[in-house]
Amino acid sequence: MAMTAEKEEGKGRKEEEKLGIRIIDRHPSQSRLAELGIRSWPKWGCPPGKFALKYDAQETCYLVKGKVRVCVKGSSDYVELTAGDLVVLPKGLSCIWDVSVAVDKHYTFDN
Repeated sequence: MAMTAEKEEGKGRKEEEKLGIRIIDRHPSQSRLAELGIRSWPKWGCPPGKFALKYDAQETCYLVKGKVRVCVKGSSDYVELTAGDLVVLPKGLSCIWDVSVAVDKHYTFDN
């Protein structure tokens, strides 16, 4: 089982990292979401199922709804994401999104 690194980020936020995936904040405040401009980011959704993904750029996303296990290629471990998570998925990540509850998310890619 991979170790999870945790550190405090600002007031009341806890950042977690596992398998290279950073959960910046679980349930950030509306003011934090507005500060980041998340509602202006593109939106993507998918039904339950399994989706193979390869990230050619770093993605920051905010899950509006849903539940997914991100299964990283080459590992038997996974990271579980749920509605309200603000997450950074690293460039070069190859994974399977195992979606158990339909996902809607806002996202942006770093250039």
